[in-house]
Amino acid sequence: MITPIKNGSILNRSVLVLNTNYSPMDICTARRAICLFYNEKVDILESYHEAVHSPSVTLSLPSIVKLKDFVKHHKMDVVLSRKNLMIRDKHQCQYCHTKKGSLTMDHVLPKNRGGMDSWENLVAACQSCNRKKGNKTPEEARMPLKRFPKKPNKIHYFQQFIQEKQTAWRPYLFMESF
Repeated sequence: MITPIKNGSILNRSVLVLNTNYSPMDICTARRAICLFYNEKVDILESYHEAVHSPSVTLSLPSIVKLKDFVKHHKMDVVLSRKNLMIRDKHQCQYCHTKKGSLTMDHVLPKNRGGMDSWENLVAACQSCNRKKGNKTPEEARMPLKRFPKKPNKIHYFQQFIQEKQTAWRPYLFMESF
């Protein structure tokens, strides 16, 4: 039995992509991983329990793939975006820790006072806290941050994708030994 997942299709399931030296590079969809496999760009190292079928082929759904050719890839940066900021802050207001309602991005040092759009100056905030803080610093508004904002690296970012179905990812993301 195939369990339904958030994105609607098992082809949208997350797949960890490793370089030839087994270092984590990216996360893609199972659909993309299958295309890479049939184009002989990757080897499948681990699979989920589900399988995908065509009229002539059955393939276990990939969970971890490894590139066949080394890709020079030194960047471990995570792109600053609203989605990635919310993931870093665990979809919680960094002032009151609520997860209710829609969240906004708040500048710790307000823009009109020289605050930049950076990992170290942006936090998730509920609309109520964002309005209450206004154009003040957390100290001036007497609203201390629950957690100091910092730039994530890809390893920490990838670790947040691990769910029950991705336990095989743990050794590749330095969360346990092989």
